[in-house]
Amino acid sequence: MARGFNVVAVATNRPSCGAAAFAREERIPLGELSQKGFASAEERDVAMTDFLRKHGVQLVVDAGYDRVHSFAFLDAFEGRIINVHPSLLPEFGGGMDAVEQALAGGANLTGATVHMVTSSLDAGPILVQEAVPILEGDTVETLRQRVHDAEYRILPQAIDLMEERVAKSDPVR
Repeated sequence: MARGFNVVAVATNRPSCGAAAFAREERIPLGELSQKGFASAEERDVAMTDFLRKHGVQLVVDAGYDRVHSFAFLDAFEGRIINVHPSLLPEFGGGMDAVEQALAGGANLTGATVHMVTSSLDAGPILVQEAVPILEGDTVETLRQRVHDAEYRILPQAIDLMEERVAKSDPVR
């Protein structure tokens, strides 16, 4: 488990997600930033940037976040955003349906990746990956659960890797 970072705020575009429930339970500041509440993605990202800065966020962890960040958000947290993706990138990048793609494509192996977020979708430097075999008889649900289990194992490892990088970099602008 990550030791150097504490969860100081949670921003979500889906108020019913597990992270929002965790924030409520732990009394962590929660920013509910559904796209419906904003005229544009850029406007949403300005609000999210302000919220995260207000709470002193040093590392942004996109876990289940299903939106593309604006260039301004990427710039505000450059080198400090990581994403969890349900495949062995670069395989099946660019969408939320990677598990379905792996099954439909007849792959025998998929997995989970944590990577740094850049302006190129699902193409930032890879921090940690874990392979997940596709078993005979797998369904989207059974495979998705095993991929999620892998994500839960590798995310803390990636956060630990980021601790030193963030400590060496400039403060968030």
